Amino acid sequence: MTLNSTTLIVVCAGCLIAACNADLAAVDAADYAGQNEQWRADRVERLKGPDGYLNLVGLYWLQAGNSSIGSAADNDIIFPDHAAARLGVLHLTETGVVFTAESGVDVRYEDIPVRSIFLADDTTDHPVTITHGSLVWKVIKRDEHFALRLRDHEHPAIEAFPPIDYFPFDLSMRVSATLHRYAAPKILNVDTVIEGLGWQPESPGTVVFALDGQSFELEAYASGDELFFVFGDQTSGRETYPAGRFLYAAFPEDGGTTIMDFNRAYNPPCAFNDFATCPVASSRNRLATRIEAGEKFDPNVHSTPGDYH
Repeated sequence: MTLNSTTLIVVCAGCLIAACNADLAAVDAADYAGQNEQWRADRVERLKGPDGYLNLVGLYWLQAGNSSIGSAADNDIIFPDHAAARLGVLHLTETGVVFTAESGVDVRYEDIPVRSIFLADDTTDHPVTITHGSLVWKVIKRDEHFALRLRDHEHPAIEAFPPIDYFPFDLSMRVSATLHRYAAPKILNVDTVIEGLGWQPESPGTVVFALDGQSFELEAYASGDELFFVFGDQTSGRETYPAGRFLYAAFPEDGGTTIMDFNRAYNPPCAFNDFATCPVASSRNRLATRIEAGEKFDPNVHSTPGDYH
């Protein structure tokens, strides 16, 4: 028997689907539940960690020239009360930000006291983080704008963080998806939670998947060896965060499939903190169905304490 090219395509496509379905079918329900419980625990640990989003206490967009920082009310950027009254000055140029510390103030880089230092931003290979007691800050760059991001590793929100509510585990929400590549990757402009601030991810294409017999499509963003999704659905603004949720999936080989596990859909950092720059789900990535899986959101439960200072 001789197979023509059309038959070969059908056979190969069938093998890909069968292989992915085999991966789906091979999951033991008890093991799967245990793995997701561990994923949830790790997720909270990351949120509470030094680089998590529960310890953010400030986001200050910088203007060209000098900006003084410290806890005194006449600084350009006012830090929390337990900071020195005058910490130093930030100087913004077209190439970035230089910080010069006030004489006699204990400000450190990698635990070494510093007087003046260039604050390489978070888009560089080696961003610079400065510490002053429990306070930690660095420069972030978003859409060609520079901002100072401030953390407090002793923020009361870390210990006070309440449990996250979830939809029940549902194996049917772990689905196979096929990446349909664009002829060439596209650079998109995606809105963020900060009005007027955009985000320009690269998209390799769209993924197509089925839920309850219906076909759906999401635009994917490239993130190393993974696909990143910011999506909304008909639970958004009701049981889940209004701006959408995040999800990662493995980057498939050309023409291949990946697994999208909506049980691991999670809230963006801005759900828990006012000082994040999260992208929001585009109109294209708003699904006309309910994704009853992953993290829920209740604004009355998760909010940043207002009496921090």
